Amino acid sequence: MELHYHPLSTYSQKVLIALFEMGIEFEPKIVNMFDPEQRAQYRSLYPIGKVPLLVLDDGHPIPESSIIVEYLNSISDGVRLIPDDPTEARKTRFLDRMYDLYLNNNVGALFFELRKPDAERSQSVIDGANEKIAIMYNNMEDNLSGKHWNRGEMFTMADCAAGPPLFYAQQIAPFDDKPNIKAFWERFSGRPSYQRIMAEAKPYLDAM
Repeated sequence: MELHYHPLSTYSQKVLIALFEMGIEFEPKIVNMFDPEQRAQYRSLYPIGKVPLLVLDDGHPIPESSIIVEYLNSISDGVRLIPDDPTEARKTRFLDRMYDLYLNNNVGALFFELRKPDAERSQSVIDGANEKIAIMYNNMEDNLSGKHWNRGEMFTMADCAAGPPLFYAQQIAPFDDKPNIKAFWERFSGRPSYQRIMAEAKPYLDAM
């Protein structure tokens, strides 16, 4: 399988963590969407142009991070990231979507807005993102109370979704007043799978 991704993309990181946690082999294909030639080449493969994209050995493409993790979970012979119990699986998928849509997307929106010169920033974008992030912090803080991971002792797809945006969030929307989130972040950032992807991302972070 080929994984088309970028090391700084939080959605790419979500899938990479799943691959490393499950021990599934793949061929890495880094896509630089800021390079016009690479962007055009990638859009010929996937016209929407978003990363990550998993391409199976038969050429079948699987886009969208949650769908990719669902597929990987279905073929894993060992570690699984979605519980077998239907109720626990539903709750895991729910948290995955919440973290993607309301934490990850808003952290990304805030991050890119704050990188603009002051005169070009949209205060409504900043305020809207901060409001959604604050709501998600409160929900996450409550959900993690008394838990090691988002669904208890099992590391799941929900953790793969929740962890990557916190790297950027700690700089632009600090969660120092949320002890459960802080403890989660310390555990998450210490996992070998996450340390592995951050080692690959470091040159890009330094350049940025």
